Amino acid sequence: MQSLTPTKKRWSLLLALLLAVAMVAAACGGGDDENGGGGEGDDPEEAAGEPTPGGKVIYGLEAENSGGWCLAEGQLAISGIQVARAIYDTLTVPNEKAEYVPFLAETVEPNEDFTEWTITIREDVKFHDGTDLNAEVVKNNLDAFRGQYEGRNPLLFTFVLDNVTDVQTTDDMTVVVTTETPWPSFDAYLFSSGRLGIMAQAQLDDADTCDTNLIGTGPFKKESWTVNESFVASKNEDYWQKDADGNQLPYLDEIEFRPIVEGEARVNALLGGDINAMHTSGAEQIDALQIEEENGAINLVESTEYAEVSYGMFNTKQAPFDNPIARQAAAYALDRDTLNDVRNLGLFDMASGPFAEGEIGYLEDAGFPEYDLEKAKELVAQYEQETGEPLAFTLTTANDASTVATAQYIQESAEQAGMDVSLKQVEQAALINTALGGDWQAMSWRNHPGGNPDSQYVWWKSGMPTNFGGINDPELDELLDQGRATSDEAERQEIYEEINRLFSEKVYNLWLNWTQWDVGTATDVFGVFGPQLPDGSVPFGGLATGHSVSGMWVQQ
Repeated sequence: MQSLTPTKKRWSLLLALLLAVAMVAAACGGGDDENGGGGEGDDPEEAAGEPTPGGKVIYGLEAENSGGWCLAEGQLAISGIQVARAIYDTLTVPNEKAEYVPFLAETVEPNEDFTEWTITIREDVKFHDGTDLNAEVVKNNLDAFRGQYEGRNPLLFTFVLDNVTDVQTTDDMTVVVTTETPWPSFDAYLFSSGRLGIMAQAQLDDADTCDTNLIGTGPFKKESWTVNESFVASKNEDYWQKDADGNQLPYLDEIEFRPIVEGEARVNALLGGDINAMHTSGAEQIDALQIEEENGAINLVESTEYAEVSYGMFNTKQAPFDNPIARQAAAYALDRDTLNDVRNLGLFDMASGPFAEGEIGYLEDAGFPEYDLEKAKELVAQYEQETGEPLAFTLTTANDASTVATAQYIQESAEQAGMDVSLKQVEQAALINTALGGDWQAMSWRNHPGGNPDSQYVWWKSGMPTNFGGINDPELDELLDQGRATSDEAERQEIYEEINRLFSEKVYNLWLNWTQWDVGTATDVFGVFGPQLPDGSVPFGGLATGHSVSGMWVQQ
């Protein structure tokens, strides 16, 4: 997974490209499971030799994180997570097998029934302000995330960590966490897709500028942040981690993140030398990057491992999608395969449910409705006859051109079945607040990265404010509780497969594609996946929650 290998051949879809110019739809990623590299079978990473210290990476992000990084209160999408992973470390991280291994922690051990977890803190780690990492500051962080620390007011993590009943220190370097029910996957929540970084005490207690006064233990230290322009961070000379050969990390002297919302502009910035790294999940950008990689102009890393899923999220608390007939009509109205050809250039795999291939719960066919325009029309007529109302809704979407284009495709498909669809565009950073507010009917969404199916508990459990779609399903709740409590892998597989089928039966979401993420870099930039982890294991192969930047390096 770590080495760069040639990317797959692009699909030649001239007709789809022509249609894409005329039609419009939504590109929220999904796709191929490989890492790209130089042509003719060469591995540019191996050919580059040993990492050399020094240099700077300018990294193009798909969006700004205007809400800042007071992590307990943050609402971070991938761009915010990518920056957070440069500044903060988490107590655990996933390895290539999606096993959550200690990182800032030295050990993380459960008791026999998984209701008590003992976290031993790694020694000799300092925050950027020179203070020590110890059990007290870790406890205070965990309490802040769960809404039990004065001055910090989390919106989402209170519910994510609702199963935690107590956090105590037993000595200077040991924290014990008690949970209400058995929680075998609690160690995964200490990572929380890179969102649960540990802040210094000074940042935790900063009443006014916690969101901008970033103090972590991570490989880089914040130097400046100009919203919608750049976030600059310099090398943490006292960083605790070294590579396998004992060399000090990070390799880079500086990293700068620049939000470039439009994917085409991000690609052009890379090709023009204005930036030397970027990420994307858009098909048009991936196609362009693959061409440039084949021509030897860039290096390219690709991954669909532990993929998140792109989908239309229905608000089941509001008409019309509180009615299953409306949800079924929308599903039958969309020709997802044609959408994939037109909007995604045929590059991606269409989703059968929330769990991608290789994940616990994956099913090749979970029973999701197949395209049937006549069936969709019948359901629209049935809805209107039973409710006395037209089947009309507003689809809220991020405002980048590619996502708007896919939304327009979905709009056109629904209208062919007799629905009346309006579009509403908002900035990506505002999508979570919009979802939380509940005043919406359908929304373009991308979520549920893999690695731990229990991480979906907070998105689907009844009553959770993070259950944005308002799903209230006793059968689903029972399955989620069962999946959380068991450590038996066969039993977990069976439970999450049943969840997968239930989503198809109830059509709570309109599944689109599994997300492919690509990181393109200049030909002298390497180390996207970073060095081996402290326990000697290989880093996580997914890119849906960003990646470590401690191992990125520029050939000198």
